[in-house]
Amino acid sequence: MGIYGGTFDPIHYGHLRIAEELTDLIGLTRIFFVPSGSPRLRAEPIASRNHRSQMVGLAIHGNEKFLLDEREIHRNGISTTVASLREYRSEVEDHTALCFLLGMDAFIKINQWHSWHELFDLCHIIVVPRPGYSLSDDDHDLPDEIKEELMSRHVQNPHDLTLQANGFVYTAHTSLLEISASYIRSSISAGHSIRYLLPERVADYIKKNELYIEKK
Repeated sequence: MGIYGGTFDPIHYGHLRIAEELTDLIGLTRIFFVPSGSPRLRAEPIASRNHRSQMVGLAIHGNEKFLLDEREIHRNGISTTVASLREYRSEVEDHTALCFLLGMDAFIKINQWHSWHELFDLCHIIVVPRPGYSLSDDDHDLPDEIKEELMSRHVQNPHDLTLQANGFVYTAHTSLLEISASYIRSSISAGHSIRYLLPERVADYIKKNELYIEKK
């Protein structure tokens, strides 16, 4: 069972392709897309919670393995991943493996997250490539405390993720699409085309609701 959190501001083909490949690579039967409410370590998203949730729903429509989870959208205050993972762990059988999908750019700063050591008690962490971050780089100058966790928890074979319910780190070699939400937002603001960067339903929603247009 996969859990894919993010601001999704907006969701795009980079997000969707990673999730699709992971259903095959590590055998995930379900991936829950969890739009964040108010992130703790980054600026407030541009689009509202409702708009971002609606865009995720439109993007994953028709894929029976992809599900929208709005728990963080409806949660008051700051969103923390550990709070959501505690809830997920309480909702499934003890032996159920939870796989939290995380971009390399976020993983190298995971020691800044709230109660970050507890994450390994709740789930496996699946690290995926992000634009500007190559999996082949030399540990990305990781802080020592992250290196220690990585050395003791890293597995090479995705099958190992089925051996226990949590605690491993797996680096997934998924396709890297050079697409970012910030690029999409800046393109919209500049009046440029966003065709082929995200699903047409999402592009239509953005246009209809005049999202990411610089207010004059």
